Amino acid sequence: MNVSREPAAVPVRFPVSRRGSSVAVGEAGATAGPARRPKPGILLFNPWATRTGRVPNSLLHIAAALGDSCDIELVDGNLEADPWAVIEPLLASGRFGFFGCTVMPGPQLRQAVPVTRQVRANFPRLVTIWGGYFPSNHPQAVLQSGCVDYVVQSAGEGSLPALLAALCEGRSPELIPGLIFLRNGEVVRTGKAPLPDLDLQPALPLDLLARRHPIRRYLPRTFLGRRTHAMHTSMGCPFMCAFCAVVPLYQGRWVARSAELVAQDVLQMRDAHGVDAIEFTDNNFFVSEKRVRAFAERLRGQGVAWWGEGRIDTLDHFSDQTLALMREAGCRMIFFGAESGDDEVLAMVDKGGRQSGAQILRFAARLLSFGITPEYSFVLGFPRPTEAEVWAQIHRDIGFIRQLKQQSPATEVILYIYSPVPTEGTALQQRSQAAGFRFPNTLEDWVSPAWESFDLHRNPLTPWLTPAMVRHIHDFETVMNARYPTRTDFSLGDWGRRMMQAASLPRYWSGIYRRPLELKVLQRLRRYTRPEVEGFYAESN
Repeated sequence: MNVSREPAAVPVRFPVSRRGSSVAVGEAGATAGPARRPKPGILLFNPWATRTGRVPNSLLHIAAALGDSCDIELVDGNLEADPWAVIEPLLASGRFGFFGCTVMPGPQLRQAVPVTRQVRANFPRLVTIWGGYFPSNHPQAVLQSGCVDYVVQSAGEGSLPALLAALCEGRSPELIPGLIFLRNGEVVRTGKAPLPDLDLQPALPLDLLARRHPIRRYLPRTFLGRRTHAMHTSMGCPFMCAFCAVVPLYQGRWVARSAELVAQDVLQMRDAHGVDAIEFTDNNFFVSEKRVRAFAERLRGQGVAWWGEGRIDTLDHFSDQTLALMREAGCRMIFFGAESGDDEVLAMVDKGGRQSGAQILRFAARLLSFGITPEYSFVLGFPRPTEAEVWAQIHRDIGFIRQLKQQSPATEVILYIYSPVPTEGTALQQRSQAAGFRFPNTLEDWVSPAWESFDLHRNPLTPWLTPAMVRHIHDFETVMNARYPTRTDFSLGDWGRRMMQAASLPRYWSGIYRRPLELKVLQRLRRYTRPEVEGFYAESN
């Protein structure tokens, strides 16, 4: 599954701002094109999502596609204590006709909404454009907010440059695929944009980042290495899981950069910036065994460790030789959406038809035998016809996780609570709607604390889950995390790890999870990093 594993948002402070001198574009969202032509310059904003800087790949790919066609600045909310203090004078300079923002659900949304509203209030003639998972999946709430003119759906490498060119030339954007906008109050969708050939993409313009911060600020220390670089080498996923936010965007499409060029990119970062670890943020890095093997052959002996996301049923078909080569080439951990050990649930969520509970157990042991750690995520709280059946499924899933930990204790386990995604027509969505679940209609509702927790799969607001069920899941999670602290948090040290394991042993052994306050206090004192919310523990360089 694709989820956001990041910390809670920080407040954004907005100083009183003067009116900008940017160019006029006409009434926002009222027509298919602006009444006046904007300047061909764009300010790209990456809202806050994590305590340490990570390379904002999505915006850098957009900037690379734009090339020299327009003036570009990039502001990263992860590294700016007050992003508006940076954005406001840039927009007031008159260089820009466009404001572009990438938005994931959760923390990014909470910063993106007030910043974009401030842009609209102070620079009403700018064209505002959102892209990313949230606006692509919920365009109506975004466009009807009055502060966003266009949504770029799915890959924007072709759509955004074409949109900017059309508006600057006074042409209608209706024939540009990959856009969503309002016309006379009605939502207009221009169809899916083709995915780009990633082998033809130019080098990412890291100089946009270096204008304000040294590149090392984007390369934190993690359990993988001293300088960890986040890279994205493919788009989409060929699978159609019913609970995944990637499916509505790509509809089973997948394209990838060649193994040779990916290896070349990695080694260039190593040589230029001292990178010794890579976090591949692809939705599914391991689609093709041939590609993975070719990449591993080039990375063997190069001193770079790496992590990626894949599917159990795909990698279980990899040969022993490929798995051994991956380990030799630096693969240390792989994230998998195990989802459930119940074969009926796996079928319900359209996991692809090949994964099973028995395979989940068997593959964990197999991967560990090659020295690669499996990182399994499980989703609890899928809809069931009755409350008793929901409880029974939760208990079965917890029992399966305990079985997995007993068999392969080194397996990392991350828990999520099921949060529906807008995958139209799936049986899972129909069950959710039949049970009374509805998404918010406004951005104001989406940025409320309750719906942010929904986006982070922490508090799903689903009618079939009672508060007692949610508490039981979180209480088990607390006990399990104390009994088996994640290896990705290297700040714990051996002493801190042993202390938590000893404190949690009576609860884990007895199965009494209710109100583990002593463990929560201990985890807070140790500043335990929760991968399901914050990702890897990371320290800035």
